[in-house]
Amino acid sequence: MENEIYYEVTVTVESPNRVGFEDYMTRRHIPDVLATGCFARAIFVTDRAGIYRTIYVAAGQAALDRYLSDFAAGLRDDFAAHFPAGVLVERQVWHSLEEFIEDAK
Repeated sequence: MENEIYYEVTVTVESPNRVGFEDYMTRRHIPDVLATGCFARAIFVTDRAGIYRTIYVAAGQAALDRYLSDFAAGLRDDFAAHFPAGVLVERQVWHSLEEFIEDAK
């Protein structure tokens, strides 16, 4: 959908932390991020080699800005408390240009 913002967080996780990381993300962190009301949905994927990507979908820039100003610091602090080492976090913001959907026949 046009005007959607994709806030993408990529985390590279060292092997001993992977099970705990997946559990933390699915049971706590992603639900907490969605509970802020800033994102409509999230997608959590992995390449099975220790790289995880979470794509949070916001309705627009204002929703992402509210998340970053009001909630991000506290959620990042909680994440760092659970994973003080053994993870590398990268963040990117993508702006939707157009969506294409296959026409079901």
